[in-house]
Amino acid sequence: MKKKISSWIRQQVKDAGAKGICMGLSGGIDSCVVAGLAKEAVGKDNLLVLFMPCHSHAQDLADARLVAKKFGLNCAKVDLTKVYDAFLRVLPSGTKTGQANLRPRLRMSALYYFANKCNYLVCGTGNKSELMMGYFTKYGDGGVDILPIAGLLKRDVRRLAQELKIPQHIIDKPPTAGLWPGQTDEAEMGITYAELDGILERFESKKKQIAPKARVAKVVGMIKKSAHKRQGPAICRI
Repeated sequence: MKKKISSWIRQQVKDAGAKGICMGLSGGIDSCVVAGLAKEAVGKDNLLVLFMPCHSHAQDLADARLVAKKFGLNCAKVDLTKVYDAFLRVLPSGTKTGQANLRPRLRMSALYYFANKCNYLVCGTGNKSELMMGYFTKYGDGGVDILPIAGLLKRDVRRLAQELKIPQHIIDKPPTAGLWPGQTDEAEMGITYAELDGILERFESKKKQIAPKARVAKVVGMIKKSAHKRQGPAICRI
């Protein structure tokens, strides 16, 4: 699995005529795994990882630095906290989700700034479980050039993290997008990754579902509702 994904990344960079990869390293399991794969693909001299705190938890930055040091990565810190706060001051009051989604959109702007400067591709870190549920920010963490682990369920990402020797406490900590204090992926989606992965796997293999009907219906509903996030903009054909 590791070799196949790394080879795929390498080919994507070559096909695009790019020189390397630029990505955000949040300190979560997904970005840590992608960082390890990207290094295998293009080497540390052609990989730039950005730390982009924005009212972020200090432990996340510490974990990101730990993994960057472990893999010997070139990194830069772009603190977006003041930019985010200034942006909110010029906007009218909005929803909690709307405000939170500004963070990944600001991060993606920063990533593309560096990518354009270096002629790199922007590498996303979303996994299949999140992608299918629409659990990502459109034109934020979903606005990337390539998604190396979007074919892997969350449990597959955990297995790959073990293979890459990602620190165990990062593998074990509750996944979070860091949108607000105490926020976790599972609480926001209303389903655990274990339940979700089981349902998605049975959909793909066309096996009978064993999860409660309400759980399956929830997943089906979220997949349908988020379909627009996995497609390009709708075009009115004349």
